[in-house]
Amino acid sequence: MITRILLAVDDSPAGLAAAQVAVQLAETCQAELRAVTVLLDGLLETQLVGIGGRGESSEALRARRGGGQMSLLHHVEQIGRGHHVEPQTAALVGQPAPTILADAREYRPDVIVIGRSDRRRAGEPYVGSEVRHVLEFAEVPVLVVPADPGSLRSGR
Repeated sequence: MITRILLAVDDSPAGLAAAQVAVQLAETCQAELRAVTVLLDGLLETQLVGIGGRGESSEALRARRGGGQMSLLHHVEQIGRGHHVEPQTAALVGQPAPTILADAREYRPDVIVIGRSDRRRAGEPYVGSEVRHVLEFAEVPVLVVPADPGSLRSGR
């Protein structure tokens, strides 16, 4: 029985499709839904900004990048309202896969829903390295959603 769902979402087409699937699953199972997005820690970007002399703090960088992620989480909330689901939302800071896994250990979901990444290394045709890391180390089932989940039904 699924009572708690963790959605790891980004602004990619697959991430947005995963949000739709997670909300529908939460509605069907009458489950709690927690939606998280991960802001990169920005250490390299902070160093490069320092070299370039722009003087922007790491907090300012996070706030600038985080604005889009907050609107993404707001979008997930809107999808939820359309399905009578009120997701908890959180913007986390760190590297995506380890941060998602740490949140999963704390939240203790029955399933993690994540979009299939198009960002992959050579020789990795199906999922990206972050999704693969979540698949490998998650302690619960992981549902990986492609950018067009309808293609699963139609055989495309």
